[in-house]
Amino acid sequence: MMDITQIMKFLPHRYPFLLVDRVLELVPNERVVAIKNVTMNEPHFPGHFPHHPVMPGVLMIEALAQTAGLLAFKSSGKEITENSVIYFVGIDGARFKRPVVPGDQLRMEASILRHTRGIWKFATKATVDGQLACEAELMCTLKELD
Repeated sequence: MMDITQIMKFLPHRYPFLLVDRVLELVPNERVVAIKNVTMNEPHFPGHFPHHPVMPGVLMIEALAQTAGLLAFKSSGKEITENSVIYFVGIDGARFKRPVVPGDQLRMEASILRHTRGIWKFATKATVDGQLACEAELMCTLKELD
């Protein structure tokens, strides 16, 4: 549904911090499904951990936040410009269930729980081969930079 070029039109992140490779499904005002291909050449793996590379949990949450951000942008009905940005404003109930390692494909899902006074709240989860890797409720807001 969205390739990396289209994703980069919505998310301001760039290497090494762009953590969404492809959007498989996006239904505005409902849900999004995206993937992140986890590879050994990512800059965090040499230090996390040298003899047992594991994707940091904080990066899994960031990947979910970027996925949710895409859904917020597509659901907002606003024109997205180079000054459009989405800020991460909260995390509730984050849980990590399995390690994510190089060679895994992280399947990320986000669905809108509510949108009130400019704050979006999402139920998110990331799986690998159908196994839950992490889940959290995430909140964000869309802003225009001056």
